[in-house]
Amino acid sequence: MIVITGAAGFIGSCLVSALNANSYFDLILVDDFSKTEKEQNYSSKVFTEKVDRNSFGNWLDHNHKQVEFIFHLGARTNTAEFDLELLYGLNTEYTKMVWRKCCEYGIPLVYASSAATYGLGEHGFSDKADPEILVPLNPYGVSKNDFDKWALKQESKPYFWAGLKFFNVYGPNEYHKNRMASVIFHAYNQITGTGKLKLFKSHRQGYGDGEQKRDFIYVKDVAEVMMYFMHNHKNSGIYNLGTGKARTFNDLAYSTFKAMEIEPAIEYVDTPEDIRDKYQYFTEADMTSLRNAGYDKDFFSLEDGVADYVKNYLKPGKYL
Repeated sequence: MIVITGAAGFIGSCLVSALNANSYFDLILVDDFSKTEKEQNYSSKVFTEKVDRNSFGNWLDHNHKQVEFIFHLGARTNTAEFDLELLYGLNTEYTKMVWRKCCEYGIPLVYASSAATYGLGEHGFSDKADPEILVPLNPYGVSKNDFDKWALKQESKPYFWAGLKFFNVYGPNEYHKNRMASVIFHAYNQITGTGKLKLFKSHRQGYGDGEQKRDFIYVKDVAEVMMYFMHNHKNSGIYNLGTGKARTFNDLAYSTFKAMEIEPAIEYVDTPEDIRDKYQYFTEADMTSLRNAGYDKDFFSLEDGVADYVKNYLKPGKYL
């Protein structure tokens, strides 16, 4: 059995699809399945059982002998969430519970960290950076960083574990995420509705309008990396998961217009003052650790990833 928490969500459901495509069907899906807007993310998947996230610890106590691997992707991912009790309950304390049970039962673990732990990038974007010096910009990032700090201090660790710092992930099955969905998702919908796309102006010297950069990674690549760690248990630790190539929002815009076969029309608007001081102008994953761990596949380029997403999922309204 392979367990996927957060299996009804964006990245979790795409991982389930990738596992099915690689003939893994004895899967345990863990999530809050009461949210009907996520149902299509998993309704067509092949799996053994659904387990409510609140019952998972007890379920694992009774079924751990059959579990070969745990992907812990379940979390409260809203970066605008300020309910600290909720964030620490779901993102930090719940992950500690999963970690401890993996230690107790000898189960390898991959868990979701986040590039939100890097804050404005004052200390760069290396996964070798000490989490103690990082300054996340929001409570979500703090909750993820606090778990990373806790994990590194533990004497008792799963015999293999990897924390993955996801950068800007985009792709199918994010329909339910609303304002927290990827920029590509919102760009597609905005262009569909208005024929044009609004991007933020630059308020920093050295950057032109729309030239702010992010490390955008396609969710299919994310799933490939996670499955790599399922088969390769040599190098435990925290890993960045981006492409290692920052791209501009203008690049993203032109790629989206091209995939939609629409002439580009971009309007630049002021960055809201309430977020202007904390707005990130550059993020780029240092991918040295993952490459040194043996992962050698190429990542989707932004152009190819956007084209696949738009043409095969957004336009027809399909799920992965």
